[in-house]
Amino acid sequence: MDNLRRLDLNLLVTLDALLAEHNVTRAAERLHLSQPTVSVQLAKLRDVLGDPLLLPGPRGMRPTARAEALREPLRHALEGLAQAVAPVSPFDPAKATHAWRVAASDYSESTIVLPALSGLRAVAPGTRLAVLGIIPSRIEKQAEQGEIDLAFHTTEGAPPGLRRRALFTERYILVGRAGHPRLKRRPTLAQFCSLDHVIVSPDGGGFYGVTDDVLARAGLTRNVVLSVPHFLFVMSAVASTDLVAMLPSRLAHNVGALRVVEPPVEVPGYEMSMLWHERVHRDPAHRWLRDHIAGAV
Repeated sequence: MDNLRRLDLNLLVTLDALLAEHNVTRAAERLHLSQPTVSVQLAKLRDVLGDPLLLPGPRGMRPTARAEALREPLRHALEGLAQAVAPVSPFDPAKATHAWRVAASDYSESTIVLPALSGLRAVAPGTRLAVLGIIPSRIEKQAEQGEIDLAFHTTEGAPPGLRRRALFTERYILVGRAGHPRLKRRPTLAQFCSLDHVIVSPDGGGFYGVTDDVLARAGLTRNVVLSVPHFLFVMSAVASTDLVAMLPSRLAHNVGALRVVEPPVEVPGYEMSMLWHERVHRDPAHRWLRDHIAGAV
């Protein structure tokens, strides 16, 4: 590392040319430099590396054993460096072999990942997608460390250190089974409160949510009899019992087993966003993935 700190990396380009040409004049022509300039650079290389590198011979110059040992590692290093600083190539999804990792809840799986999936398979068939369970408190660290490429979260409460793109605004609807005897029409507020409700509690075991906040401000309560951690179980429970649920509208869209009615209480909705780290913001492949998902939803 001490030698590397002392070394102008341009000298390595000169050394590569000298090892290829075995001649200072031809190396200078190859580098579009003057012969004296290349001679000065060779002297600097000899000083830093502690070896003559090239010795006079009957047909130009011949490399020393040290120079021969440097030839291949130096060529590979310069090729790697050139590739690293080359202009970014456009992303071609048809040829891509990326393995993307996204963090999503079961709600986001159904409303964001699923709508994007068929197009992803059609346009980028060589790619793979891993969906990880979302842990809101770890999103920012996972994104920073490259453990996930994207996360889907409500805009409110999203980590402030991540890039964000709003995808859609969601609203709540009242859902029961298709033949529910008490959902033939929009219930009154009193009827709504007397129904048996199921609620999603992501933190586990809670019987109070945003709907209850609204009711409480009006001095009312509802009858919550079941608390579960996932939306998809709510849909199964509602479809097979007389339980009802306040669900995000996109979950119940075109589900024949469910009856959807407007609730008698206005519950604030929320905005869903796609989140990612600054380190991948300008990456062409990542940008393409974000655009594809946003277009799909």
